[in-house]
Amino acid sequence: MLAKVKSRTILGIDSFPVEVEVDISKGLPAFELVGFAHSTVKESRERVRAAIKNSGFEFPNRRIIVNLAPADVKKEAPLFDLPIALGILAATEQMEKAKLEGLIVIGELSLDGRVKPVKGVLPIALGALEDSRDRLLVPRDNSQEAVLVKKIEVLAAGTLQEVVGLLTDNGAALRVEFKEALGGQGNTEESVFDYAEVKGQEHAKRALEIAAAGGHNVFMVGPPGSGKTMLARGFPSILPEMTFEESLEVTRIYSISGYLKDNLLIKRRPFRSPHHTISNAALIGGGRFPKPGEVSLAHHGVLFLDELTEFRKEALELLRQPLEEGEVTISRMNATLTYPARFTFISSMNPCPCGYYNDPHRECRCSHLELKRYQKKLSGPLMDRMDLYIQVFRPSYEELTESRVVESSEDIRDRVTLAREIQNKRFKEIGIYYNSQMKAVHLKKYCALDNISQKLLKNAFQSFKLSGRAYHRLVKVARTIADLEGCEKIQPEHVGEALQYRPVDKCLW
Repeated sequence: MLAKVKSRTILGIDSFPVEVEVDISKGLPAFELVGFAHSTVKESRERVRAAIKNSGFEFPNRRIIVNLAPADVKKEAPLFDLPIALGILAATEQMEKAKLEGLIVIGELSLDGRVKPVKGVLPIALGALEDSRDRLLVPRDNSQEAVLVKKIEVLAAGTLQEVVGLLTDNGAALRVEFKEALGGQGNTEESVFDYAEVKGQEHAKRALEIAAAGGHNVFMVGPPGSGKTMLARGFPSILPEMTFEESLEVTRIYSISGYLKDNLLIKRRPFRSPHHTISNAALIGGGRFPKPGEVSLAHHGVLFLDELTEFRKEALELLRQPLEEGEVTISRMNATLTYPARFTFISSMNPCPCGYYNDPHRECRCSHLELKRYQKKLSGPLMDRMDLYIQVFRPSYEELTESRVVESSEDIRDRVTLAREIQNKRFKEIGIYYNSQMKAVHLKKYCALDNISQKLLKNAFQSFKLSGRAYHRLVKVARTIADLEGCEKIQPEHVGEALQYRPVDKCLW
């Protein structure tokens, strides 16, 4: 007797179809699972056996062969328990095979027959929609996540017995309505400051406003206690709200990683701030069981590396590809995975090991050799990918105690949102969202310069010894400043302000 159940599994941030074939024949009792299954999948044999018995069904004392097709793709997640169990019940005629037609099934089983939640339900639902399947059966705890895909019918169940007993009348009793998914708002890492709490630092806040408007990378240097971390943690408060499409992309990544809270749509932009002891795989992605790293968890949000020089140089060099291309490609023996990683990169550091180089209030204790060794921790290619260099100075006593009203994050966010809307209209035909995503081919069309601006850039190119990449990034920053001012064309004053945030690297020490 043969039964087939449709399922799906995760590959990168996408899903692909898997057909669970169950054949039960005469012979010595055996339960074999084939089809390039990882040990986490093979362990399902014992879970399925116990779940079927403890749910009041009969487990066949025959030869059982389960094949997960296609056999050339490795299956690693424990989400095939439920389709295997349903396949066995259908093959032994304990339920009708017709009930499984047009249905994609995923779920992990506990020994008592409960259907436990699994990771990656959102990309599986999106894949099922692309596969023209009109029904998806998921664990009840994952139902809120699955119905985010509005155009697919979602069924949810809490136990194996419930699945078999209620898969009648087209599963009406198991159907989940979309309105149930709107009960809350998913969150990523929080702890966000309002810029009204930051005294002084007007120059730094202006630079961060430009970075937020155009998606530019920021590099901050300043002595301890000058407010670098506070400025960075307040950055998400001036970013515009995510669109539904952006929220869906971010939620998909968090679903695969197992970090999705309450199975709800993530509406706030991610803010990721990993510790400097982070491993290469945790930062970029990969590992024994490949999954997205911090650069992908920061997609459409912010990646903040505090005390940049404390990170291992090898890990920092791995940031080059995502900073340039907006994605990470990880190659393994069995597959090549690509994770999105389009984020705003903010980094901060002290100017020297003791932290007080060029500080007018404290004397630096570092030797020339220590200073040189400190500088070498950051490579030229990495620094060349920064758009805005900010020197942050410690606020004075007068700035800390002044009583005047400071501009809030909401006021800044309004200007940033207007600038983003201008960019969305400008780039709607070419599939990019903001200025930092422009390629060199786009600059001639969208960043035309007059003669005075060209002379300014020529002098800066020669005196700052800029690379081609740095020149293009400088023009993009000028374009963003023009958008904040509501100007259609880049003016010389916009180029002049952009140059203030692009000093020679030596000026930072």
